[in-house]
Amino acid sequence: MKMTFRWYGSKADPIPLSYIRQIPGMTGLMGLLDKPAGADWPEEEFKALVKEVHLAGLELEVIESVNVHEDIKLGLPSREEYIANYISTVRMLARNGVKVIIYNFMPVFDWLRTDLARIIPEDGSNSLYFDEKDLGEMGPLEIVRRTAEDSRGFTLPGWEPERLALLETTLKQYEGMTTDDLRANFKYFLDAVIPVCEETGIRMACHPDDPAWPIFGLPRIAHSIEDYDRIIALHDSPANTVCLCTGSLGSNPDNDVVRAIRHFGEMDRIGAMHVRNVKYLGHHHFRESAHLSSSGDLDMYEIMRAIHDTCPDTYVRPDHGRMIWDEKGRPGYGLYDRALGAAYLNGLWEALEKS
Repeated sequence: MKMTFRWYGSKADPIPLSYIRQIPGMTGLMGLLDKPAGADWPEEEFKALVKEVHLAGLELEVIESVNVHEDIKLGLPSREEYIANYISTVRMLARNGVKVIIYNFMPVFDWLRTDLARIIPEDGSNSLYFDEKDLGEMGPLEIVRRTAEDSRGFTLPGWEPERLALLETTLKQYEGMTTDDLRANFKYFLDAVIPVCEETGIRMACHPDDPAWPIFGLPRIAHSIEDYDRIIALHDSPANTVCLCTGSLGSNPDNDVVRAIRHFGEMDRIGAMHVRNVKYLGHHHFRESAHLSSSGDLDMYEIMRAIHDTCPDTYVRPDHGRMIWDEKGRPGYGLYDRALGAAYLNGLWEALEKS
């Protein structure tokens, strides 16, 4: 297992690389570069990022921000240009040491919460929170406005202002689209990109829908084991893998997260892992919790054991920590609780190794 940390870059992240390097067992980053979906990434800029990370004593083998342009998901003629840019970026990243690209194929919203700082009564910390009843009252435009207001001045992945400014138009474009339609557009994308990944040694790792069910009537095709089996079958290749996010899949208690890890781990189709815990509060109603098993409803020991048994060499990062100790930062991405999460996961791993 390679323990990693999500980092937004020195211009956008208040957490310096030197702090991340001091977390015990931390080997590298799941990094991001602030580029719009569909852009062809400039190589010199990425080389500078790699150099900065390496000078801090960390690796940069996983990238999380090569976002799929909406026109590709919609199947518009303009997708050809954006797929070409994606392929160019894949080749560039491979030249510079990247092994895994984490992406998603979620229409419009990369993730959704109804509160970015809900107080946890048991300890006074706060975390990301979702209640579908609140979502129903707000609607898409209102949730975008509230999310922007609650982001504490930070940019949020998947909520880029230039993209969401076109929200009404984009939602109309998806009217009438079925899951089969979206899956066909996904296959078109994979058929173009995966052969290049095979050639260059990159693995594409698809992140699940978050939360793990349809929202606002949009088609969503990546929120169960069966969904992922279909995605793998769209283009059956070792380069077509899963980013198995325990919190996203686990937001729906119908998903057996441990079984999912074992299923795809035994197939060698887990490219990377996001590991976190969630607390169920009702139907389509949850909050994110500390990583400790007893803090939520996922069994973190069994999750780590499944990784240890089936995909022990994968990349793992602690995901979506609470805000604790009066830290001010990007919701879900503070330093302290994610560092605690990494230490806890590493402790479980050591116990598994020694047993």
